[in-house]
Order: sequence, then C-alpha cells, then structure tokens
Amino acid sequence: MAPRIRRVALIYDARCVYDLKVMMGVASYIRERPQFSVYIEENALKDQRLPDLRSWQGDGIIADFDDPAIARLVQQARLPAVGFGGGYGWYAERSSIPYFYTNNRAIAMLAAHHLLERGFNSFGYGGYPRSPINGWSEEREQAFVKCLEKYDQSCAVFHGPNRSMRQWPVVQRSLGEWLRQLRKPVGIMAANDNRGRQILEACRTYELRVPDEVAVIGVDNDELLCRLSSPQLTSIEQGASKLGYAAAALLDRIMRGRKPRQRHFVIDPTGVVTRQSTDVLAIDDPKVAQAMVFIREHACDRIKVPDVCSAYDDGVQAGIWPDSGELPASSARTVERISAFEGRYANL
Repeated sequence: MAPRIRRVALIYDARCVYDLKVMMGVASYIRERPQFSVYIEENALKDQRLPDLRSWQGDGIIADFDDPAIARLVQQARLPAVGFGGGYGWYAERSSIPYFYTNNRAIAMLAAHHLLERGFNSFGYGGYPRSPINGWSEEREQAFVKCLEKYDQSCAVFHGPNRSMRQWPVVQRSLGEWLRQLRKPVGIMAANDNRGRQILEACRTYELRVPDEVAVIGVDNDELLCRLSSPQLTSIEQGASKLGYAAAALLDRIMRGRKPRQRHFVIDPTGVVTRQSTDVLAIDDPKVAQAMVFIREHACDRIKVPDVCSAYDDGVQAGIWPDSGELPASSARTVERISAFEGRYANL
C-alpha cells in the first residue's frame, strides 16, 4: 500500500536569506520522504497567504511567525503546525504550536571569541533600533557585551537612526561618525550581514582600513552579500538549515499523531566562516601594524622577518627590541604574531 500523501504549506519570506536557509533544511527532509506535497508562495512575508483550507485539504504548516497576520492565520487554521523565527515577533509564549529559533547567546559568544583570538582589545557592536521583530539584535548585543566583560573588555554600541535603506546617506554618516570615534584597531560584531556590509561600506567612505583598523564579523553567512562586500565579510552560520530540517521532522511526527514533548526549540550556530574582513591579528603598535600590512601585501614573495624589519628602516625592529636589549612580553607576542603570519603565507 502506497504511503498517504501529506500536504504541507510552507509560509516564509523569500527575500530573507535566513528563511531561505530554513527552507533548504525543510527541503532536505522532504527529499528523504517523497510522500510530501508542498504548497509554496514565494512572496514577501507580509504578502503571504494560506491556501483556502476548505479546498486545499492540507495536513500541516511550517511558517515564519515574524508577521502578525501569518501568526494569527496559522493559529486559526487548527492544523498541525510548526513556527520558526528569530525568537521574537508574534509567537505567543503560551501557544501550543512548537516554535524553533536560533541561539543568539551562542552566536554572540562565537563572534566575541573570534575577535578575542585575533588580539583585539577594543570592540564595537553594530545593531538596530528596537522593534517588535528584531529583539534578536538586542539579545545578541547583550550577550556580546557580557561575554567581553568576562575578559575585562568594554564595548561601544551603535543602534543608528531609525531609517530605511532609502535614506542610506543618513545611516552611513551616522555609522561613519561612530566608527571614527572608536579606538583602533577595533573588532566589531554586526547584528547581521546587512549591517556588516553597511559598516564595511562606511569604512571605505571614511578611509578606514579593513581589517587592519576595523575588523567586522556578521551573522547569517549570506554568501552573496558576504562576497559582494569589500573586503569579503566574515560571518557566522547560525544553523538555519539545521533548524528547517528539525522543524520538518517534528511536523511529520505531529501529523502522524505524536505529540511533541516540548514547545520551544533552540538551534545552535554551526560556526564562523572566516573571510578577509577579520583576517588579521590586532596590533596596537603602529609600526608593527604597518609590518603586518607589508606581510599581507608581499605574501607571495616568500619574505622573512628580516625583510619586514628592513622594509621600514628598522622601525619595526626598534619597536620590538628596546635599547635595553631585553624583549618585553608584549613584544615577544608580537614577534610570535609576525612569525605566525609568515608561516601562514609561506606556501602560497
């Protein structure tokens, strides 16, 4: 006997890379189970519509709950359903509908450790003004700041004017003024890749060198956006595909009559995808910082530490070895960093 076809509606924002990655996870699950028949509307979330439930005869729904109309319609449908989102929006805490969201605290900790490992001791967070659906930005901000405090580090925060991207000059000017005030070199976590790209564009406009003066890490790993950024943007893959797969698996079980044991599911990020925007070791000494730039620019010339020193008339060497002839601990770490960079590019 052939398995029964199960009709499932997928309600998501086709403009949002997070939602698209969630749907990729759903698709992976469905490929393993051909008995699914899928209803899709590839529109903006605010324009999404559920099918006519009287004629559709559906079995289940997976929906983004970041729009109030969608959340309300899914609740009213009285079908097996699973919601997802950034942890905010219009999901009712007491709802019987299971809800999946990403672990914003873990995302922020990944970003903080990524920048700390590169030697930064000046930090910033580029977020957004609070709204009903972007509380995830504030949650990431608070977790980022708290993580840095454990290492006795402080963090400057940018929220920016509440403007649309049609008013980009206003946003860029505000970003540029904030960036110029930060102590350099500075490591910045952006709330998402969109904000990360905006920070990189502001750095270009205000002639701030990335990653030497400003290093930036975003969230979402939107490959197109990251690769269109200049330099290419480092980003955190927040596990949206994993979330989608798990959401589809749970809906399948619910449609088969099995009640979920819990209603809230937090999905951890999968890791950092490192690109040029954080490919640096932070150096406070300007002479040694120049040396690091020289190393990157001559990576294919098989240079050695003496080449770096001589390129700056021994300025770098003088900055590392004081007249006393003794090597301070901070300078020893700098030598190790230069040697590490030398080794990193030795085989290019």
